[in-house]
Amino acid sequence: MTEAFLHYIWKYKNFNHCDLTTIEGEPLEILRTGEHNTDSGPDFFNARVKIGNTVWAGNIEIHVQASDWTRHAHEGNEAYDNIILHVVHEADEWIRDKSGNAFPTLELNGRVAPEVYKKYLEFGNSTTWVPCGNQAGKASRVVVEAWMERLCVERLERKTGAILDTLKLNQNNWEETFYIHLARNFGFRVNKMPFGLLAQSLPLKLIAHYKDNLMLLEALYFGQAGLLEDYFFESYPQRLQSEYQFLARKHSLNSLDGHLWKFLRMRPLNFPTIRIAQFVNLIHHCGPLFSGVMEAKELAELKLLFSSGVSDYWHTHYRFGSFSAPSRKMKGNETIENIIINTVVPFLFVYGQQKGEEETKERAFNLLEELGAENNSVVSKWRRIGLRADNGGRSQALIELKTEYCSQRKCLDCGIGRDLLKNL
Repeated sequence: MTEAFLHYIWKYKNFNHCDLTTIEGEPLEILRTGEHNTDSGPDFFNARVKIGNTVWAGNIEIHVQASDWTRHAHEGNEAYDNIILHVVHEADEWIRDKSGNAFPTLELNGRVAPEVYKKYLEFGNSTTWVPCGNQAGKASRVVVEAWMERLCVERLERKTGAILDTLKLNQNNWEETFYIHLARNFGFRVNKMPFGLLAQSLPLKLIAHYKDNLMLLEALYFGQAGLLEDYFFESYPQRLQSEYQFLARKHSLNSLDGHLWKFLRMRPLNFPTIRIAQFVNLIHHCGPLFSGVMEAKELAELKLLFSSGVSDYWHTHYRFGSFSAPSRKMKGNETIENIIINTVVPFLFVYGQQKGEEETKERAFNLLEELGAENNSVVSKWRRIGLRADNGGRSQALIELKTEYCSQRKCLDCGIGRDLLKNL
């Protein structure tokens, strides 16, 4: 038996609560289980119970054994002065308050269905991709839909913190903040970190001086990326190298370590060289990016905004010095939608939240409904289990479910996990 399981049992009253009595034999009625506290102090605040003929309002403390009260050093701790009920699995000891009076105690032993605890243990000990395995698709459709909506919001709220941290560092400059997070997205999971460092090393104030010259922009970005350190035989990379050396001296720039960039086990179209070339082309052809995002009224406008390709050199190269068959290397629809889902939508949500613009937040959710589901291993594995994503919001919810609940074995905090346990 674990306290976490007892917290779940109490919070959702998933136990036999007919003819409840305290261990002293007084009739007990649960009027309100209280607010679950995950910090220090009593486990549930602001509960209401009726003991005998008296209604009590206060806090609840839960233990596996009553004697845990003493082992956890609650005795004499003022934070526990307002305990109205001690809920335990086993009442192995009489616990008294500082006045010497016995705490009203509820013993749950024998009131919890054995199959519920057995299933909970199976979840915790599972070695499958998700603890509930193939059972996730058997949860109530109503519960799943409500939980997916909640997870989508949770994922946006969790991304809010990272955006606000960057915004603070940039002194509330939304354009600069969006630029950095957009760059990270261009690196996807594998090259997210070096792409973010690259954008931070080339602030928009500096880039503005060279925005109209695509070749100088490429010299700055590829040079700062540490990808112009080799000896080149072709004239174009030689020129980029020469221009970067001049610009680095002029602006006191220090390049990243080129070894930070990952090329292995990647499709050539996802090579960091191609993603940097696409990013530079976007900076060259577009005005202020965040302003463009805010002004776009339709999804088609956003897709057009991020549809830029690469410069001529990259039509026949994936890496410097390695010739390839001609290809325009435009970003595909899936890549553009990934950028909108993972950068544009969170920024609209955060901006609406910070400015009190509910319509901007609503626009973020509407975009997720319009966009197709992401195509990745997490979404594919959920599909095989029986949970499908038919839009961007649903795929974001499924990613959140896997990373923040399943992988951390937080089954008792999961709407699907609770539903599977409740219906045993």
